Amino acid sequence: MTKLKIKGLILDFGFTIFYFKNVSVKRYFECYKKGLQDSANYLEKLNILKDDLTIRKFISLFNKKRAFFFKESIKTKIEFPTNMIFQNVLETMEKKRYIDSLIDINEEIYDELANLYHAFELEEWVPFEHTRNTLKKISKLEEIKIAILSNHPHHATIENLLKKHDLLEFFDTVVTSAKFGRRKPDPEIFYHTLKKMGLENYPNSCLICGDEHADVVGGHRAGLKTILCERLFKFPFEKEIKVPNFIKISNISEILDYII
Repeated sequence: MTKLKIKGLILDFGFTIFYFKNVSVKRYFECYKKGLQDSANYLEKLNILKDDLTIRKFISLFNKKRAFFFKESIKTKIEFPTNMIFQNVLETMEKKRYIDSLIDINEEIYDELANLYHAFELEEWVPFEHTRNTLKKISKLEEIKIAILSNHPHHATIENLLKKHDLLEFFDTVVTSAKFGRRKPDPEIFYHTLKKMGLENYPNSCLICGDEHADVVGGHRAGLKTILCERLFKFPFEKEIKVPNFIKISNISEILDYII
């Protein structure tokens, strides 16, 4: 087995170092449904949503907008953060005169709406069995910097999950599409991550490990070495990975065979 000489390791988050308990499309939507209801309740307390009809309009419009922006993000590789979607929804409702003026709504309120919407994810995402021990061993290699790179519309969710499970200390930087504005496989988000690691001049000495097309293809386009961490299941509409010379592993601990 060939050892990879690397200066930096970039890890995907979901289904690479963390997994979603009882994963299913239904379970995802249950979490978001609960979060959206809590967001509506919060707006009701602020007297922005004033009756059941307005709350129903808000929930319906948010679901439509979220579906639209998700499709756009896949097509354009532009990320549309959750707080921005909430702002778009409320501004649309204001224009249609479903609600009063938003003059008193500030950025903190939009951030809190996003926090509430994603709050139920914090109970569902948990580290894989080998995640902590693997990160601990890699972190002892002083010559290797470690980063998280996640396609997620809410940066705080990723940081909060790493903090909750005492894993944040292992990473030199945490990059999300929500904060950067572009999604994998766009090479720009990989270049940005390398720059945050101080390794922008060494892409071919860095490694990306993730569970899907966006990780491997995006990393390859940016000039990184690539490892696919294969899932036990497939998501709908997964793209075939047409990249030469990428390594396949079945769990994150196997990465140690290639770098230690």
